[in-house]
Amino acid sequence: MTKQHFSKFIAFFAIAIFMSSCTKDKCTREITYTNFTPIFMAEADMRTDAAIVGSKDLEEPGKIYFYNNYIFINELREGIHIIDNTDPTSPQNLGFIEIKGNIDMAVKDNILYADNFMDLLAIDISDPLAPVQLSREQDVFPTLGQDGNGNILAYYETEVITEIVECNSNNWRGGVFLDNFVPTTQSTGGNAGGQSQGVGGSMARFTIVDNYLYTVDNSDLHIFDITNGSAPSEISTSSVGWNIETIFPKDDMLFLGSSNGMFIYDISNRTSPSLLSEFWHVGACDPVFVEDDLAYVTLRSGNICDGFTDQMEVIDISNPSNPTLLKTYQMDNPHGLSIADNTLFLCEGDFGLKVFDIEDHMDIDELEHYKDFSTYDVIALPNNLLLVIGSDGFYQYDYSDVNNLQQLSKIEVN
Repeated sequence: MTKQHFSKFIAFFAIAIFMSSCTKDKCTREITYTNFTPIFMAEADMRTDAAIVGSKDLEEPGKIYFYNNYIFINELREGIHIIDNTDPTSPQNLGFIEIKGNIDMAVKDNILYADNFMDLLAIDISDPLAPVQLSREQDVFPTLGQDGNGNILAYYETEVITEIVECNSNNWRGGVFLDNFVPTTQSTGGNAGGQSQGVGGSMARFTIVDNYLYTVDNSDLHIFDITNGSAPSEISTSSVGWNIETIFPKDDMLFLGSSNGMFIYDISNRTSPSLLSEFWHVGACDPVFVEDDLAYVTLRSGNICDGFTDQMEVIDISNPSNPTLLKTYQMDNPHGLSIADNTLFLCEGDFGLKVFDIEDHMDIDELEHYKDFSTYDVIALPNNLLLVIGSDGFYQYDYSDVNNLQQLSKIEVN
């Protein structure tokens, strides 16, 4: 090799190394994930009685529940807001019931049933401004674990993190990666006012049938006798699967939604549910709403839901022992849903709220898509009143004209 050729080779080699170094330095990517930090608490700090305080702003609203012209809105793991909804155009924030660890609720005969971490509370709300705790059923819900000092793992504090990492870095950062995720509520029938039993959303884990409260956690179905509403007693706990997310009652059946499927239970014997069938689907979050002989199931993506599917399935349940998939519709990021007559209202997370005509369930028609807010659950009441909850706040609409919803009011998140 001549000296000139050698010099050119050295120069080329140096440039190649330099460019490789530059390319490596510039090869970065943006990742988004949820980091989970375990929060431990002493048992005495978790097991605290419910207490009424003055009204508070919504900060991290969760599930909603309607009962006798009152709206109950969960503040995630903090308690329940009491809203007087006598005039839906001007809802009044009356007060706040502090219940540590609270996520779910149900109401019958002026008694509110709510979880307080591992316990079930019964609270008299005959006077919503002066609720009275009647009883506490201890250790009915599972805990997540303990540390070495006897403290209980109460929950995981989540934080969505976006960061720039090198291309060859490990994806895992101690959390779960997300595409679109909004925190996480089933209709129990009844009319819009004066009923003895309330109405929850499609993502609820509590529901009431006759004199029994049914609740689900990640893997178990709990049954409580609430004949004596002031002192509910747990009758049984049975394993019903894994990753159970929601519960929906219809006639003599319970429909349980999980991240892997829908389970149908016969509760004609209220205290002894029997499994009728299982309908499996791809892994995804799975609220269920049942209307007549059809079950509408939404599946959404996001690693917290262990799936990458965004769709709604229509399932024939005329034979509940053999549910059959009829049709699948692609959606954006579906969450909770509700049906009134032939109209389906569907929450699409950060993509807003959609309204469908489902008279022909094999060819549903999208009537409207409201895109300017975030939604995750909805309740359609039979007096043309639509309740919508999302990370932005609590909305109410008049749906007399399903082609043109009229916003009546909004309670904003602080």
